[in-house]
Amino acid sequence: MLQLQFIRDNKAAVIEALKKRNFDATEIVNEVVSLDEARRSLQVELDNTLASSNKLSKEIGQLFKSGEPKKAGILREKSTQLKATSETLKNDLKEKEEAVAQLLYTIPNVPNSIVPAGNSEDDNEEVFRKGDIPTLHEGAQPHWELAKKYDIIDFELGNKITGAGFPVYKGKGARLQRALIQYFLDKNTDAGYTEYQVPHLVNEASGFGTGQLPDKEGQMYHVIGDNLYLIPTGEVPVTNIFRDELLKAESLPICCTGYTPCFRREAGSYGAHVRGLNRLHQFDKVEIVRIERPEDSYAALDTMVEHVKEMLEELKLPYRILRLCGGDLGFTAALTYDFEVFSTAQDRWLEISSVSNFETFQANRLKLRIKDKDGKKQLAHTLNGSALALPRVLAGILENYQTENGIQIPEVLQKYTGFDSIS
Repeated sequence: MLQLQFIRDNKAAVIEALKKRNFDATEIVNEVVSLDEARRSLQVELDNTLASSNKLSKEIGQLFKSGEPKKAGILREKSTQLKATSETLKNDLKEKEEAVAQLLYTIPNVPNSIVPAGNSEDDNEEVFRKGDIPTLHEGAQPHWELAKKYDIIDFELGNKITGAGFPVYKGKGARLQRALIQYFLDKNTDAGYTEYQVPHLVNEASGFGTGQLPDKEGQMYHVIGDNLYLIPTGEVPVTNIFRDELLKAESLPICCTGYTPCFRREAGSYGAHVRGLNRLHQFDKVEIVRIERPEDSYAALDTMVEHVKEMLEELKLPYRILRLCGGDLGFTAALTYDFEVFSTAQDRWLEISSVSNFETFQANRLKLRIKDKDGKKQLAHTLNGSALALPRVLAGILENYQTENGIQIPEVLQKYTGFDSIS
């Protein structure tokens, strides 16, 4: 959530910057400022009324002590009126504060200055590419056919148990999935990230803290009886570890990683681009989260990008990095880099990671602040990234490593799988 003072001080700049998202914030920003001015006026009036009421209370007490109950009674009537006025003002003030908050929840983050303008994913900017696209043998197949051929992932069985988008991993498929999780966690902890095991359901406060609510409630599974949400990403519970915290500046950066299953209702379209592992309702992901000083956060973002690059290069998968344009940027992000792996069998790029800097947007919702040695307090910057999301990484491995005799396992994973091929 954008800071109210920031909007007041930079109204024109905020409106202009949000145009990169194709978001016309003019009306909302003006309404926020207008409501806030009314709120500030009410606050002044309430403060004055409470001050007058307190002064009268002291005078009433003194009159009773001096034996002047009639005068005290007259002032008591005035005091009663002031208290009634103050209650009305408090209610009006609360309504204005809630109205401002509701509007603030609808304003997305201001894009970083280097975010390219654009309307959709077609306008994203490729900033890096590495890896040779393999030449596959004649008759090479997409991963959903390979999964059936080698009996390692059963999409129909998942459909029977739950529904579409919930695959069942079997035998070497399950072991390869587990190997990827362990490999990603080991790489992250070796890089200085502390591993966490976190709940897979969160409350509303956690959803609001990282920006999934009220923006993405339609994409989340809601346990109505308990008013809890299945997590769409490990970012939500991990980042909320630090909700309502005042951190010492010298304790930063804080670097966290964790493996979680993720649950998203967004799947449901049809076609080859969503077949198999390409889009699921339930999938596994290893996440990295950082809490940073504002002055260090963009250097930290670069470090996260390099970290993900290293893993993809060890897996020897051809990949590229995109800087997302304003029209494709997530609601909470100031800058995002997407990683995509090339699927040779499908002849298309598959997104496998997003690495983002949210600046103070999440921290403002989370009330996550930093206290410097001199006592100065400020909002932290939060960052997160997939390191990595498993389904499309697994799809890329199955498709790009296939041969006429089976599927080779990337060398870096073989110590985790205990086998070097699937046949």
